[in-house]
Amino acid sequence: MNTALMIESIPALLRGTWLSIQLLSASLLFGLLLAVPLAIARLEAPRPVRAAVAFYISFFRGTPLLVQIFLVYYGVAQFEFVRDSALWPYIREAWFCAVLTFSLHTAAYTANILRGAISAVPAGEIEAARAFGMSRSLAYRIIILPRAVRLALPAYTNEVVSMLKATSLASTITIMELTGTANTIVARTFAPYELFVTAAAIYLLITTVLTAALRALEYRLARHQRDLRPSAVIVGDQHVEA
Repeated sequence: MNTALMIESIPALLRGTWLSIQLLSASLLFGLLLAVPLAIARLEAPRPVRAAVAFYISFFRGTPLLVQIFLVYYGVAQFEFVRDSALWPYIREAWFCAVLTFSLHTAAYTANILRGAISAVPAGEIEAARAFGMSRSLAYRIIILPRAVRLALPAYTNEVVSMLKATSLASTITIMELTGTANTIVARTFAPYELFVTAAAIYLLITTVLTAALRALEYRLARHQRDLRPSAVIVGDQHVEA
């Protein structure tokens, strides 16, 4: 193993890593903003809207992400009205196409996660909100969505990790993120083992940090449940749960 090459390649790989993080952050942000109304529409909207949302989720969950990237990057440009639109300067950029595809992809998965979490909110909490005179929209903002976020967070952590690994597909449309940078150096040095081991170590490090951060957030959001656990007190010679 060429350790010197691994060390020498780290600065270039870190530059690619920064681009991977940018792709991940933008995709998760826009995907989450899209997923919330999609999840609510899947449960509350009229039947035609629910059917359209269900089709959207099924399409992006049922087709490979690589195919979706190619459809956006190569396919959208085939339409003349797209090339003549004000969005063309953005759509022709590979970075924008990657963020758009990743956002639509993760929105479908996140919407499905949130839909299940919203359905799992205890009915008693919703009934209590109605008893206080809350409207449906207010109940969603104050009761349902905060509760659903806590329930969805473990599954959403897996989605974040999956999207981090999915950013490697951006290299197929000329974006030199971490995997694309590693491929470029491999083509020059003919040392795939050293470069991909180093790239894998960087991915593993980022995954570890993201997982730890999201678990810490989950622990913090569940603080009220820990406060409700019974504590032991001593009465005479016996332990009694208080």
